[in-house]
Parts: sequence; structure tokens; C-alpha cells
Amino acid sequence: MTSMGIYYLTRLLVTLAAIPVHEAGHALASWLMGDPTARDHGRLSLNPLRHFDLLGTICMVVAGVGWAKPVPTDARRFKNPKLGMAAAALAGPAANLILAYLSMAVWKAVYYWAPDNLLSWYATYFLQYMVVMNVGLAVFNLIPVPPLDGSRVLLVFLPRRAYFGLMRYERVILVVLLALVWFGALNGPLAALNNWMWGLLYDGTAWVDALASRVTVWGLVSTGTRV
Repeated sequence: MTSMGIYYLTRLLVTLAAIPVHEAGHALASWLMGDPTARDHGRLSLNPLRHFDLLGTICMVVAGVGWAKPVPTDARRFKNPKLGMAAAALAGPAANLILAYLSMAVWKAVYYWAPDNLLSWYATYFLQYMVVMNVGLAVFNLIPVPPLDGSRVLLVFLPRRAYFGLMRYERVILVVLLALVWFGALNGPLAALNNWMWGLLYDGTAWVDALASRVTVWGLVSTGTRV
């Protein structure tokens, strides 16, 4: 397989993991907070077919920006509708960050302890891209403009009338946002946020590095090598 084929295959496999985790995160949070609508519609699942929009998935694989089927919610079933909607929205990016953290920890473990062969190389490449896509998906969705997840947080702070007045234009805002991303107008801010989040995850998995150092020292001591 060519390097380009490996690249797009990796993007596809990572998308098959990142999107269901994101959408199931919304569904799980809604259910835990009293709204079973998403669960009843089969969205509390890691099955990609429950979540994928065909065009959105193709765009995600090819261009790096895409979408899935919206997760249905009924704000009336939350004890506090504003907080419920905000928490359910934030659960998607949070799920991606958890997956990114786990992927980075395993990535480091493979780097330190896996044998040096082609399988280890691909596992490292896959896990690295898992971190990249999940961090990117989380950061992008936290932008506080409709219809992204971050906009639901505005419901907590804006008057109800102002919020729903803004939401009337969410499709127009989405087109403008995608155009800005497509033409690179947001590359600088998004790259800065992605790098900052990457640094947090790297520091948060420093325990893997520390463990690898201890294992190395124990190995040297056990063989009688001077440390």
C-alpha cells in the first residue's frame, strides 16, 4: 500500500472511533441527566452506523472537517434545561479528550516497549493520529458558535430570547465557519489551541515516561550495570 493509501486508511479508521465516541458521549450525558431520548433512538452506542452521515463522514476523512447525525435531546426532561443542554453538549468534546489521553498513553507505551517492527510502526502512526483527530475534533466543537457544541454553553449565559434568535441563523453561521476553515482563516487560532491541549495531554501522561525510566533503571540494576 502506498503512503497516501496508509494515510487515508488511518484517517478512516480513526474517524470510525472518534465520531461514535463523540456522539455517544452526548447520548450518555443526556441519559444520566434525565433525558433518555438519544438512548431510545439508539444513539447510546459505539456502532458507527448509528451516528454517521455519509457526506459528513466523507468530508471528515478527505478534508478533516465533517459532521454526524445530530443527537436528539428533549430539554424539557432535564431538571435544569439550560445546564442539562450545556453539559450534554460538552460531553462530546470531553469524550474525545478522554480518548485522546488514552491513545497518547498507549502510544508512549508502544514507543517504549513494543518491538521495533512494521506492526509497531503502524500502531504508533495510528495512535498518533488518534490523538491528533480527537484533539482537533474536541477543540473545533468547543468554538462557541452555532451549531457547534460550544454554542450550547451560551444558553447558560445569554437571555433565552437572544440565544434562540442567534440559533435561527445556525445554518448560515455553519456555512461561514466551514468556509473560514476551508480557506485557512482559522488555522492560527486552532493550531494554538490544539498545541496547548496536546501539551496538557503530554504532561498528563508523563507517568508513562516515568515508568519507562524506572523499568530501564531496574533492568540495568538487575544485570549489574552501573547506573
